[in-house]
Amino acid sequence: MSTAPVRRSGLQQDVLNLYRQCFRAARLKPKANQPHFHAFIRMQFHKHSDVKQRDFSTIEYLLRTGKRQLEVYSSPSIEDVTI
Repeated sequence: MSTAPVRRSGLQQDVLNLYRQCFRAARLKPKANQPHFHAFIRMQFHKHSDVKQRDFSTIEYLLRTGKRQLEVYSSPSIEDVTI
């Protein structure tokens, strides 16, 4: 049984890529603190799960904000987060 690959819009792909980048960045943090980063990432994405799929301006704004936040939290000087 063959299933067709899921087709995603460019914006959907951008959101997924940001999600993956966040978890990759969390892997660079101390082992003991990685679960804190994982929970923080999930919380941030879930917090905005009520945004409508066609609300392009909000999604683009959240992507820009998320990328800036990723830059900050990717810094080696940031070793832990609290929720």
